Amino acid sequence: MVNEYRRWQTENIKEALKNRRIVMISGARQTGKTTLSRQVITETGDYRSLDDTDMLNFALSDPKGFVINKTGTMVIDEIQKAPKLIPEIKLAVDKNNSPGQYLLTGSANILTLPTISDSLVGRVKYMRLRPLTVGEILGKKPGFLERAINRDFPDKISGYDKEYYINLAFRGGYPEAAAIDNHQQRKDWHIDYIKTLLLRDLIDIANIRRQDDLHSLVSILASWSAKFMEPSQITAALSINKITLDSYINALVSMFMFEKVSPWIKTDYERIGKKHKFYATDTGIIASILGWNPKEIYMNSDRCGKLIETFVFQELAALVDMNNKYNLYQYRDRLNREIDFLVESDDGSLLGIEVKAGHNVSADDFKSQKWFIENIIKNKKSYTGIILYSGDRTILFEENMIAVPTAALWI
Repeated sequence: MVNEYRRWQTENIKEALKNRRIVMISGARQTGKTTLSRQVITETGDYRSLDDTDMLNFALSDPKGFVINKTGTMVIDEIQKAPKLIPEIKLAVDKNNSPGQYLLTGSANILTLPTISDSLVGRVKYMRLRPLTVGEILGKKPGFLERAINRDFPDKISGYDKEYYINLAFRGGYPEAAAIDNHQQRKDWHIDYIKTLLLRDLIDIANIRRQDDLHSLVSILASWSAKFMEPSQITAALSINKITLDSYINALVSMFMFEKVSPWIKTDYERIGKKHKFYATDTGIIASILGWNPKEIYMNSDRCGKLIETFVFQELAALVDMNNKYNLYQYRDRLNREIDFLVESDDGSLLGIEVKAGHNVSADDFKSQKWFIENIIKNKKSYTGIILYSGDRTILFEENMIAVPTAALWI
């Protein structure tokens, strides 16, 4: 039985419905959007799922009639299946500016859909629902970013080590998969999920002609997670051109299977790299697609580092989603000085985060962050440097340079 977890976005969605005419919850299939919408909208809502064939036929044949709303909040689940509903919803809310009229969910980013030409700017609040974080599973509140900026961590966080983090990453955050204890059965779930997504749901947003290439591309992209992707190597491996590759990647990003983290380029434009860094959005999917085994990963530093960094990305991205005051970036310059993550607050303060899979940290591990402070921001911005690692103690190297157990993300 799959637990109904209390999601971090619940209160944000409820608040948005009090102020915005339309609220849109986007996220990959099976992340819990339907469950969340049913929890948010109870007695006063009209719930309509476009996974229901009759509902979908109604929406496609009479979009204007479908969106007539007389009950309070109308929930339309999987809106990407009937994009013609969007302009009708726009017309409806332009005639009535009452908040909370529509709660839409989608397993694809409707802003990227080629079939949608009209804009809902000013009418809609977009919310992202990601796979479960560890904090949500444990019933913890999302407080890591505030604690990190204030440099306020416990001296010791016991009960977690490298093996534990690897097992968390293999489990992933899809609620149904996370509830499966058996490694092989959970792997089967992930593989079936990917097959269904590519064969059925991708049809809603893209005209993909070469399905075999797409399946191969998913595996290749999973292997590039936590790296700066080299498109030329992928086009050569698949024998496709750059335009086709970009269209396939954009389709997979639109379905929230993968994500790009932008470079921080606020200054020193000649020195800073402009490439995006690429991440899978669920580590359980990565491990299953690539056929990894937890015991083998423990001894393989490259794969373990990739897995743990992607795991940290998923946790951080969910935390950033919770508050409009934060933005997530990464930094690498032309001499390969790199900071895995930069979280910038709306007041300009910066939080730099490096990820280490191992148990040991030294002052040398902060070298890139110290250089960044001295040469890029030149002490003009407040900066806190953190290394997340598999040890259990918080270690203060300098006033603003701290090694912290990775479990601090949810403790």
